[in-house]
Amino acid sequence: MITDAGYQVKFFHGIPNPEKRDFDVTPYLDQIKEGIDAFEPHVVAAASKGGIYLLGLWEEGFWRGPSLLLNGHPRCKELPEGVPVVVAHGSNDEVYPTPREQLEKLIATGTENMCFLYHTADSGRLPTQHLTRKGDKHNMESLLVRDTLPRLVDATLDPAGPEAHMIRTWRERISEERSEAEAWLGHKPEALRKRWESKGMDEQKLYQVTRGSEEWAIIETMFWAEPKETPVYGVKGNWEKVQISNIQRVENLPQLDGCAKPCAEWPEESDPRNLHTLQIADVRRGISSRAAHVGGAQMKHVGENMVCTGKNWSWAFHGGLSENLESIVSCRMAGFQPLAAGSRGSLVWGSGTYFAREARYVSEGGFCGKPNADGTRQMLLCLLMTGLPCLGSPQHKGVLPFRSKPYRYHSSVDSLSSKGPSELGPV
Repeated sequence: MITDAGYQVKFFHGIPNPEKRDFDVTPYLDQIKEGIDAFEPHVVAAASKGGIYLLGLWEEGFWRGPSLLLNGHPRCKELPEGVPVVVAHGSNDEVYPTPREQLEKLIATGTENMCFLYHTADSGRLPTQHLTRKGDKHNMESLLVRDTLPRLVDATLDPAGPEAHMIRTWRERISEERSEAEAWLGHKPEALRKRWESKGMDEQKLYQVTRGSEEWAIIETMFWAEPKETPVYGVKGNWEKVQISNIQRVENLPQLDGCAKPCAEWPEESDPRNLHTLQIADVRRGISSRAAHVGGAQMKHVGENMVCTGKNWSWAFHGGLSENLESIVSCRMAGFQPLAAGSRGSLVWGSGTYFAREARYVSEGGFCGKPNADGTRQMLLCLLMTGLPCLGSPQHKGVLPFRSKPYRYHSSVDSLSSKGPSELGPV
């Protein structure tokens, strides 16, 4: 995969396989240093037991450039200062079993905005006792899908930082048609008002989108869009029989001004590495994660779930019972209630409101609730302010982990490689 991605690669051979964790790599570091000087790599990557050699290069100062560590080696207790580092590790690693909390502490020892943990973990269990996702074992199988391994290499080289790189490349997982449709709708709250028929202050909050109009066609494109890669979710339904019977536009000015606008007015980062300026603005303005929903269009009939994200804004689908969707739409402030929500009665990624990138997942996963009397089902197409997301966890109970104390992540996802085909977890 690395060579197919276009990299010039030198695999370093001729050194012992360090079977023991206390193996002394010192006698071999000069030899590796000679290879580095001759090849002049942009990135040095090490996997499994080979990670101990990368630690030795750091300690001796033989390599201070971008580094990729596949499987967090047990002897790695601190990351070198000023070095871009990506660590990839799975929750089911049977060779180096390491709790997520310990890996997060390791990443926190590195230079701010230069280090990133690509972690995969088991979801919580659905009522059927099935998992929606499984964390990697030692072989890190997930690195072989969605161009993840090459993207992790690229992430170490991105001046904006590896975390920003991974978030930005999530958008590459969606189709060109979906991307164009999102651009037409816009990624800022003020763009939603351009097509409003009212001033948004009336008792009526839903307005018909004319069938055959450009707006209808755009929403329809979003609804039917499939991801570039085969999705991982295992739900199956009668998607081919689904039809869109009605589309309504939400026009709710108090919700837009009171909930969405404060999020949208966060100041732009002056330094591309200073990602936590977003958290600073968030704390100062008192904006909580419940401000993530900014409204959108309501669809009457079938859907599917997941998130596709830009830097901080994403379009996604949300299903639910008709009465719940009505309360969300008509609320004068933030209609969603994250701490009271879950996913089909099971908090697979923690407490919060769940969204999905594809409408198909919402529909086939049964997230639209029971059909109405006329047989239709409903879902919302929402513009979300996701801020900085982390990997979700069934242990998250309304408070997300620290990214850099005292600033916490704003939302969570089910996959750090794709913000994938199942859920954008709690927002």
